Amino acid sequence: MKRILIPVALVAVAAIGASTSASASPTGPVAGAAGVATVRLGSSSLGRILVDRHGGTLYNFTKDSRDKDTCVPTRGCTGLWPPFTTTGKPIAGQGVKASLLGTIKLPHGVEQVTYDGRPLYTYDGDATGSAYVGAHQFGGYWYAFNAAGRVMR
Repeated sequence: MKRILIPVALVAVAAIGASTSASASPTGPVAGAAGVATVRLGSSSLGRILVDRHGGTLYNFTKDSRDKDTCVPTRGCTGLWPPFTTTGKPIAGQGVKASLLGTIKLPHGVEQVTYDGRPLYTYDGDATGSAYVGAHQFGGYWYAFNAAGRVMR
């Protein structure tokens, strides 16, 4: 019995490692979409801001330009600020303007959600809330958006 379990366990570990490395970019991990992304409004100390389906703040990186992610090619950036990704057209929750939602294709083929053309990110250590709004990392600032697409600081 032990001879069978050890090879099976090794195969399982190898398969997990292969699937993990396939979803990572050369510069760090990218948040894998668990399906179609939903963007909704959540309450914060800044007012109503864009959040993911779990209530996590969606961030904007000030170094990005319209429809251009600059975090992915920056070493270590996506380890802290994973792009907010989707496997289909993003869904606008109540109060979110569907006309402002879009996507851009990242270098490794994953679709990143945008709001008014600006790429959205999550923060690795941020379960809910807006504690990291205004953080200065990787040469830029990380802010939240309101439903109108205005930066909330």
